[in-house]
Formats: sequence, C-alpha cells, structure tokens
Amino acid sequence: MATTFNAQPGNIPVSLADGLSPNTFASFKPFNKWLDQTTRSLALQASNPDHPFHDDPYTLRSVTVQAFDMFGGSRLGFVKMTADVRNGAGESLPGAVFLRGPSVAMLVMLIPEHPASQEGSGSSIPPGAKVSRGPQEKEEEEERYVILTVQPRIAAGSLEFVELPAGMVDDAGTFAGAAAKEIKEELGLEIPASELRCLSDLAAGASSSTGNSAENNQKHVREEGGERDEGLPAAMYPSAGGCDEYIPIYMHERRVPREQLKEWTGKLTGLREHGEKITLKLVRMQDLWKEGGRDAKALAAVALWEGLRRERKL
Repeated sequence: MATTFNAQPGNIPVSLADGLSPNTFASFKPFNKWLDQTTRSLALQASNPDHPFHDDPYTLRSVTVQAFDMFGGSRLGFVKMTADVRNGAGESLPGAVFLRGPSVAMLVMLIPEHPASQEGSGSSIPPGAKVSRGPQEKEEEEERYVILTVQPRIAAGSLEFVELPAGMVDDAGTFAGAAAKEIKEELGLEIPASELRCLSDLAAGASSSTGNSAENNQKHVREEGGERDEGLPAAMYPSAGGCDEYIPIYMHERRVPREQLKEWTGKLTGLREHGEKITLKLVRMQDLWKEGGRDAKALAAVALWEGLRRERKL
C-alpha cells in the first residue's frame, strides 16, 4: 500500500512511490516550489473575472509520485509524478511532471586583445574560427568567441552534444554562485559571482527588490493594471510541457591575448568523479545560433544578448 501524506499549502493528498518517505519528499525543494507556483496560478482563476477559467476554475486534487532517483544514495534528485488537476465539470489538464529543480547556463565570451589584422603570420586561431571581417560586418562590432561544451547526453542519445555550459543549482546555493562554480568546473575559469550579469533578469527589467528575477522569485502575486502575473521566474523553460526546470542565462566576457584562444578548443574538463567528460569548443558569437542550434540554452542566450543590445541595455 502506497504511503500518503497531505502537502501544504492546500492540504493536497500525495501518494508516494515505495521507498520514498514523507519527510524526504516534503523537504524536496523542487516539489515545494512547484506546489507554491501552481497554487498561486490556480488562485488567479477566481480572483480575475477575465481569466479564461474563471467560470469553472481548475483545482489541484492530488499528486502521485511514480518514481524517483537518489543522488549519492542519500539526497533526493529527480522525481517523476502526476498531478490531478480538474475543474467542476470533470475536465482535466495534462499533469505528467518531471521534477528536477532549476539550473543555470553561462554565456562566456572571450574578446581578443588585438584585432586580427594587427597579428603577425604566426598567430594561432581555433579551427573553424574565421576572423576576417565581411563587407556586411559593422566596423564597431568587436570580435567575440563563445565557449561551448561538448559532452555525452544520454537522454538525447548523443555522446557529443554541443551546448552552453550549465549546471544544477544546489539546495543551499544561489543562481550566481552556481554559475560561477560551473564556470570553474567546466571551463577552468575563476570568475567571482559579482562579475556575472544575468541576461534573463535584464530582459525582464527585474532587480533584487522587484520583479520576477530567478534569484528573488516573487512571494506573492502582483496585479498591475489588471494584468495577471503568475510570478514565474525570469528564466528560460526548456520543456514546460513536462518538466519544472527553469534556466536563467548569465553572461561574462573578458579580454584575452589572441594566442591563448587556441588553448580553449579541445581542452578536456569536467568532474570525472561525477561522470563529466567534457571537451571545450570555441565558436564566433555570430555563429552561436548555428553551432548551438540544438541547445535551447544557446538559442535563448543569442536571443537575449541580441535583444538587450538592440535596446542598449548591454
């Protein structure tokens, strides 16, 4: 017989998979954040007459945990569950959920200290990195290279998946701190969290005291000019149809000697004890949309960076 307990807020019945205790699941931050967020969004149905579900609002009836994975044998890591969300007429919403919590992604750009034209014939450029300027390229545009990781992603059936560096946020960590940690582990760069800029927050016009920043998610629902605000974090959701994960995009850029650029392509990094086998790849920023075209994080970074520059926020 499955173990059942009632989760707050809402006194929601939760049925657990065998081997998972109520105390362990009740302290699982991704579930608590998901329940708080869902509760806030459901509350907007009744409080807003113009909400599409106002006349027959949906409610969260129960949650069933189907499977789970432990990290290190003691820490709850991933959870597969279903949520029963129905209205008074018995109509239900799709409720399959993979809980894993938030992550961070990093757009790290290297700017050569000297233009390519000033370098001698002995300068080294990474394979495939074109440095000559075309007739359509703006003169004032600086030459930038983005560091990508190439690593096995078994879920995608790939052993060489190209993507922006990224990592999960620890329970006790901050988004900026997690980004700085991943940059050190995956890229070998030590960058203080204070030197990182959150593109997602900039795009949302968020700050540390207002808005829906990923670092300071809203504790309540705001109503501005009658507009519904569900309080979602300012971040990219790579698979909102089935996963709770959201990813704010951080940026850092630095100038480096041109001769050091070659050191980044092909470099082996990652924590081997955690199964990370990462190779680095350097690409022109203007080519990121192609080189990282399979990675939602890379495409989001391109859109945010270009949009913020158009609006002169970078």
